[in-house]
Amino acid sequence: MPAFCHEFMVDAPLRQVRDFHRYSASMGALTPPPVMVQLHAAPDLLGEGDEMDFTLQVGPLPIRWQARIEQVSDTQFTDRQVSGPFRRWEHTHRFEAVSPFRTRVQDAIEIEYARQPLWRAVGWFMRLNLPLLFAYRGWKTRRLLARYPI
Repeated sequence: MPAFCHEFMVDAPLRQVRDFHRYSASMGALTPPPVMVQLHAAPDLLGEGDEMDFTLQVGPLPIRWQARIEQVSDTQFTDRQVSGPFRRWEHTHRFEAVSPFRTRVQDAIEIEYARQPLWRAVGWFMRLNLPLLFAYRGWKTRRLLARYPI
């Protein structure tokens, strides 16, 4: 069972919403302040087998993370941690057309915490903040797609 699930609606076509979430640059736009994202390497549009290498700057703590994109289809994709603060992190993004111009976005995250005490504490802190993070992501997605259609 996922450790965290979130769902929101966007007044935009499925393709537009899906592609927006597959653009690597969207990660920075969807991350709330005060967390900063530094993208080290990733293709512009993420596809099957692509990897992202980035750092999340959480206050004074830089968290280096690498993720691989898997299970890409017209209606979903998964980013799986290759290296980072968790023992295991899988984030599945699902997109469902509710109408031609309305899309449901569902996020499901499965987590296993790291064994090392510092990273375990960081993981717990990050998990506790997921509701806030995904509320922001929903708001920002709706705002950006309303203003800047693809």
